[in-house]
Formats: sequence, structure tokens, C-alpha cells
Amino acid sequence: MLADPVKSPHPQPPHPQAARPQSPHPQAARPRTVNELSRAVLAGSYGPPPQELAVTSAFWLHNTTRLVGGEVTYRNHYLLLRSGDAFGACSFEAGELVPGFCANVSGRTLDTLIRHGSLPVRIAALDAYLARVEPHRGHPAAEPVTLPSGTPEARAHARDAAIAGLLDITPGAKVALIGVVNPLVAAIRERGGVCLPCDLNLRTTQWGDPVATNMAEVLEAADAVVATGMTLSNGSFDLIVEHCRARGIPLVVYAQSGSAVARAFLGAGVSALSAEPFPFSQFSADETTLHRYRAAS
Repeated sequence: MLADPVKSPHPQPPHPQAARPQSPHPQAARPRTVNELSRAVLAGSYGPPPQELAVTSAFWLHNTTRLVGGEVTYRNHYLLLRSGDAFGACSFEAGELVPGFCANVSGRTLDTLIRHGSLPVRIAALDAYLARVEPHRGHPAAEPVTLPSGTPEARAHARDAAIAGLLDITPGAKVALIGVVNPLVAAIRERGGVCLPCDLNLRTTQWGDPVATNMAEVLEAADAVVATGMTLSNGSFDLIVEHCRARGIPLVVYAQSGSAVARAFLGAGVSALSAEPFPFSQFSADETTLHRYRAAS
């Protein structure tokens, strides 16, 4: 599974503490669940009512990737919704959405899609809204990291190194990795951690380590958690956040899917975030930017 990864029409005043990301409006309390966040957005707590913002373009994307020297072909499906100068993104499993879904989406307002029956559609629409009203680009709490132009291998290495830079673990710590990316397995081990990999689509890591399919078993044993944004699209994100919040353990999220959605949980279960908005690293050979966030201590 690849890691999963805009200027606001309503500019926000500079924040007095750049290290503490906050919602753009004071009345928007930190959400505890994605549904709670959606309700707040629909109520106008995060900015202009989403019924005032429309989707300009909708994209259904299917890509496969096999890096040089690798033995795994990554297969990814994405829904992208563009609203104004922002893209909302969500990956999904094969068969969840057909390409024809996009035929009648352009022109619809974001509120209708935030209420849609499909979870990936709801996440993409929510991501588009939050990325539009509070862009990653120029956000006072974001640390921009430029991924260099070059080959897929070079860009993937730079992206994974940027994500690994958010890891702050002690030697011997058990780290649940929800959504396996082999360089992150290596990064956890290089820092002295014990990696507990979990993925719905991979059976072993690059080194032959077994990969669990039951998230509960790795979470229960973990001292820290690293999770992909695809947990938003399969409904497991809330469970992971609540688990980490209840146990007081760090959660690092690396997100192409729902990167602005995951950002809303910084300081409320998410301790650090690598947010990669579209165009993702695998869709461009030119320089692109991801944005790293850390919750305030």
C-alpha cells in the first residue's frame, strides 16, 4: 500500500503559536470522530457553509506501481474532487466506486457529497472542503518538505524519509504499522523499534516478516502507532485514534487520502502528520510538496 497523500477564499489571521495547529474558527472544537467532524463542517463551524462550495472536477484514478528491484505491485484506486483551488482525495478498495460515478459529480455542492452513502466519497468531499478553507500551503503549523524531481524510486525514498522523520520512538518500543510501506518498516527498526506490520492486502514485508490482517492484535501490543490515511476510507481511523487517545500513546498518520481530515485530529489523538495533497509523488516527476505537522506538546 502506498502512503497514502490552495489559497483559502477566507484568509485567516496569523496564528500566535505556529506550533499549535487550530481549526480556522474558534467555535470548532477538536473532533473525536470523523462523523463529529462532518457534522461540525455541515453546521458551518469551520468556515463557509459547504452548500456554498461546489465541485469543479471529479476524477476516478487507478494506478499500479512496482519500483525497480521490488517484488510487490501496489494497486491503488483514488477519488479526487476539486473544489476551487483545492483537491480532496480518498483511496478506496477495488470495486467500491466505478469510473462512471464521476459523470454527474461536477457541479454538485460539497454538502451533498459529505452526506453521501459511500464513505470514500464522504472523505474526499470533507477533505476538499477542509483543504479549501484551510490550505496546507502556507499553513502556520505546517513544515513544507519538497520532494525532488526525479525517478519514482528517488521520489518515494524522499517521501518515506520525510515520514520517518516524524517518528520519535525509544529503543525497544513496539510500533504498530497500519498500512505497510517497506521503507517505514526499515525506519522503525533503524530507530531501535520493533515493527508490528498490519495490512489488508500484503501478507509479508520485503524481508519476509508476516503481516497481520487483524488490526486489534497489533494495536493492543503497541507503544506507538503509524497509520496510513487509507484508514479513513475503510472506517478504521476512529478506532485507531480512540485507542491511542485512551492509552496516551503517539499516533503518526501519513496521508494522501484525507490529509486535511486527519489534520483536524492533531492534538486530539493524532500526534504527527505527513500530509501529501494532490498531485501525489507517484503522479509527477517534478518537485512536489508534502507538509509535516506535529501536535503541540
